[in-house]
Amino acid sequence: MKFKGYRRPDGRFGVRNHVLVLPTVSCANKVVHVLKSALPEVVAVPHPYGCTFDVEELCRFREVLVGFGAHPNVRAVVLVSLGCETTPVQEVYEEIRASGKPIEVVEIQKEGGVREALDRALEHARRFLYEAKDDLREDVPLSELMVALECGGSDAYSGISANPAVGEFSDMLVAEGGTVILSETSELVGAEHVLAGRAASPDVREALIEVVKRAERELALSSPGADGLYLAPGNVEGGLTTIEEKSLGCAYKAGSSRIIEVVEYGRRPSGRGGVVVMDTPGYDVASITGMVAGGAQVVVFTTGRGTPTGCPIAPVVKVCSNTPTFLRLSEDIDINAGTVVDGKESIREVGERIFWEVLRVVSGRRTKSEDWPYQEFAVAYMSFAEKRVLYGANSEELFGA
Repeated sequence: MKFKGYRRPDGRFGVRNHVLVLPTVSCANKVVHVLKSALPEVVAVPHPYGCTFDVEELCRFREVLVGFGAHPNVRAVVLVSLGCETTPVQEVYEEIRASGKPIEVVEIQKEGGVREALDRALEHARRFLYEAKDDLREDVPLSELMVALECGGSDAYSGISANPAVGEFSDMLVAEGGTVILSETSELVGAEHVLAGRAASPDVREALIEVVKRAERELALSSPGADGLYLAPGNVEGGLTTIEEKSLGCAYKAGSSRIIEVVEYGRRPSGRGGVVVMDTPGYDVASITGMVAGGAQVVVFTTGRGTPTGCPIAPVVKVCSNTPTFLRLSEDIDINAGTVVDGKESIREVGERIFWEVLRVVSGRRTKSEDWPYQEFAVAYMSFAEKRVLYGANSEELFGA
């Protein structure tokens, strides 16, 4: 089975053909905002990051910038720099350029101010848009597709309708050689033993257990006296009672296929054809940003209470767990899985609807989040535990804890 995608020089395939305007620091956001107003066709990602003396946070931000710039859904990139930020602009430029796509850097201080930088950035962006207008999609096997799985605003129905239906979709995609990414480690607490039984190797099992334990320790530190209840107020109002209940429902999104790899936030998976677990926070926007930075071309997002969250460079397909919310937020949600609760469809039937809708979306059909558009972006903060694991810290003195 195939979809229609854009071939990239690094061998990957995109489902969109964006010209991306990316500031390397928040101080450059003005240029990006005005450029977007002048050229609505570009995708612009203003953000509050880019100047920090926390070495590890800076490393993560750099990885996310590179992941977005080198992403297969991006055709070309305009980096907008202030000129004195801690973001290593030249490194970001070189790593994105290594993917083979066109990229230019505009430095506000070097250009002589915002107006001159804007003129130069517009020049580059217009050229990239002109060069992209004749690009054509080609047939691509589904084995080249990587899908990010997310849930947000979950309710008591999520684990019995939307999430299991997405699990059916996941198994269908994996059967075609595709890959799905399961995220939100804090929402796997209590379900890790179920997932560990599907690990492709002892190393994968050990890595999965370790990242969940790491998340559980962080939850315990951040919520002392919570008695194991780490749920958002909306989750509680929606009928969820414990993190274990939410986790068992969350894990359903990954179906029943084997787990082939566990990766850190924003990192590109090395394996294909199975389930990848990425260590992301429970915050939807930061979680999606990490999975897309890791190469996911499309996001399937389940919700019970409703959410408009999107992504700047990847289409987000929203799946709702209940019919009343779907009808109330019909302009923001693509698929109603509430038909399972209503007794009108089976989980398998809704899973098949999700599968075919995703195929239409990756071949060009727009999602509700793209029509508005919703283009949220956030980078996850690193815990002390993550810093120790990722950067080899073995002394509390390094991190002050």
